[in-house]
Amino acid sequence: MSKRRPSSGRWLQEHHEDPYVLRARREGYRSRAAYKLLEIDAELQQKSGKKSGLLRPGMTVVDLGAAPGGWSQVAVKLVGKTGRIIAVDLLAMEPIVGGVVFQGDFLDDAVLDQVVQALAPKGRADLVLSDMAPNMSGFKNADMARGELLAEAAFAFIEQVLEPGGATVIKLFQGTGFHEMVKQARTLFDRVKVVKPNASRARSSEHYLLGLGYKGQET
Repeated sequence: MSKRRPSSGRWLQEHHEDPYVLRARREGYRSRAAYKLLEIDAELQQKSGKKSGLLRPGMTVVDLGAAPGGWSQVAVKLVGKTGRIIAVDLLAMEPIVGGVVFQGDFLDDAVLDQVVQALAPKGRADLVLSDMAPNMSGFKNADMARGELLAEAAFAFIEQVLEPGGATVIKLFQGTGFHEMVKQARTLFDRVKVVKPNASRARSSEHYLLGLGYKGQET
């Protein structure tokens, strides 16, 4: 049996003592990541001065890289019974009450067709969420490159399914391609902001790109 590395032991201890992990267990969320989305939504609500923020009743939302389902749980709660949540992940995922779950690669034509069918009748989403992250290898440059590929895939998906005027939240990792990703987003959205929620671990290089007012594809 291989010995557990000291760093693994420290991570497990930190994880079990993490206040967001403990809070998620108390409040019934599947992951601490739920609080990242809740914070982004609350901040947007506060700045807009409206009763709702990023997620509003009746919205159609696609959640990419959804497993284990924390973001989808938040989305279901905030869009209400008139909204629709479509969760997609390579990993198997427990059903989401009030949502639809697809297992597979969203870039695969067969999976994409399922998602589009679930978006019927208009075939478009009001919001695309992506908390996707690569399986970390420990090699920083390689991990950053994989993260950039996932973000690029999310942008490609947005151009296929997002309703003009819609919004997105995409996880980005600070690295060589970070600013290019933000620059690309500015060509797609009227407003772009990069945020790091308090629920993100301080040592993590993750940030979240918030895009509002999707411009749509040129005709």
